[in-house]
Amino acid sequence: MAGEQLTQLLAWVAPRAAAAPEALRRRVVEHIEQTTALPDPAATLAAAGRRALERVALHPGDRSVALDLLAADGLITLALLHRAEHAPATLAAFARELQGAS
Repeated sequence: MAGEQLTQLLAWVAPRAAAAPEALRRRVVEHIEQTTALPDPAATLAAAGRRALERVALHPGDRSVALDLLAADGLITLALLHRAEHAPATLAAFARELQGAS
């Protein structure tokens, strides 16, 4: 992810993830950092969530990816929250897009 965009997105995420366990916060950040930045930060968070979920799908039944499953949930939640805070009129359509994403 590009420097300035990453810094801004992580600054937005930090206070919203502050209450999460440290290991989960680190994993969320790792998935964000490994995701290609999109023009829309909410879409970037959603892409990071899908990336985390893909990791889980590659290891079915393996408890070692439990943290990735939690990170995926958190990232999708953060994506929806970002959209709600920055473009609330598009939240419903964005949520439908996420539901339909494979």
